[in-house]
Amino acid sequence: MGVKEAVRLAVIREAVAGHISIREGMRRTGLSRSQFLRYKRRYRDSGPSGLLHGNRGRTSERRIDESARQRIVELLDQPVALNDRHIRDLLKQDGCVVCAETVRRIRRQLGRPPKQRRRPQRYRLRRDRSAQIGALVLIDGSPFRWLGPAQPACTLIDTVDDATGQILGLIARDEEDLHGYTQLLQHLLVTHGAPWTLYGDRAAILVRNDRHWTHEEELEGRQRPSHFGQMLEELGIRYIAALSPQAKGRIERLWRTLQDRLSAELQMYGASEREALVAFLPGFIERFNRTLAQAPQSAVAVWRHAPAKLASILACRYPRVVAPDNTVSFGGQRLVIPPGPARRSYARCQIEVREQLDGRCIVLFNGHCIAERQAPAPPFRLQPRGSTRARNDPTKRRLPPTPRPPSVDRPHPKPGNAWRRGSTYRLGARKEKAQGVS
Repeated sequence: MGVKEAVRLAVIREAVAGHISIREGMRRTGLSRSQFLRYKRRYRDSGPSGLLHGNRGRTSERRIDESARQRIVELLDQPVALNDRHIRDLLKQDGCVVCAETVRRIRRQLGRPPKQRRRPQRYRLRRDRSAQIGALVLIDGSPFRWLGPAQPACTLIDTVDDATGQILGLIARDEEDLHGYTQLLQHLLVTHGAPWTLYGDRAAILVRNDRHWTHEEELEGRQRPSHFGQMLEELGIRYIAALSPQAKGRIERLWRTLQDRLSAELQMYGASEREALVAFLPGFIERFNRTLAQAPQSAVAVWRHAPAKLASILACRYPRVVAPDNTVSFGGQRLVIPPGPARRSYARCQIEVREQLDGRCIVLFNGHCIAERQAPAPPFRLQPRGSTRARNDPTKRRLPPTPRPPSVDRPHPKPGNAWRRGSTYRLGARKEKAQGVS
């Protein structure tokens, strides 16, 4: 019995004995008249125990089952730390529905610290989500030790729909490279379609950050985009380059969630190899989208159909000039161009060599394929090729800076020295010496 109940018991005991009036008892306990009379009646019938609540000592009907509580304790005892909401979602997948506050209460009863400390809220201006699915897709890569702190780091490249927050694709790569972004773009186009806009950062793979302009670019009035940018231009996809990580905060917060949940589930799953990570990703994406995705404002999706010749679009482009012997130098090899209609020669013609995602090369003239080279043996990695002439030209090489000689204490000229009198005096002295004046 608490202090409040003990005081109430003493007042009701005096009222039953007739020492105080009902009005005085109501004033001391703060009870209404009907409630005070009800307590007096209970005291006469059952004594002091009648003042206790009827549910005291009884198990609550909303109490979780002991099996669910034991499951929460088992997840908290995992060697991999899990946050409260992650445990709630894992239990929901097993058919046990609990709230995150219940997990938090049990964790605090066990004396376990939280996985991440809570930081104070910061003021940020929220950007409204896109209204339709496929209108805006965020793309980014994140290097992290996904398979555990003892395993080497790898990079995941991700695409997220801005309207719903759904993960549209995840690809594991050794590093953030053009092949991974192109492969992810191919998966997005084949699985969902072409979005209106892609939103990413200013990595050199996605946009050009150099200040070099060729003569053709100066005449055209704009820099030629990167290889990835040229793919997006031909697909009709607009690209927005963020000026800061906060500008694309939704995908940055998603990386924080994935580094928390995906890495923990991979360690629980026992994945220590890249193949196990790749096999685990589809099921994780399906569970993540089912649990954490939001409903869009509009049910109408705006995906556009991918073009038929997708393989030739997702390729690196290199302008070349056909040699007099109808060959093109590319990648240290010579591509022989067969004769055209009516034995036409393509010598001195401007052509374009495209290296596709599988390594196959095609030669285009006015948009038509006139020659091709078969794909090399796997594995193949698509990456930008530099100019051989620029690599071999010593004038265009970036030489290391010349080290400055150590400073030497040289004697300063005396005040009467000619070098201390100014340039006018030295010029006059040279003229007099030239005229023979001593």
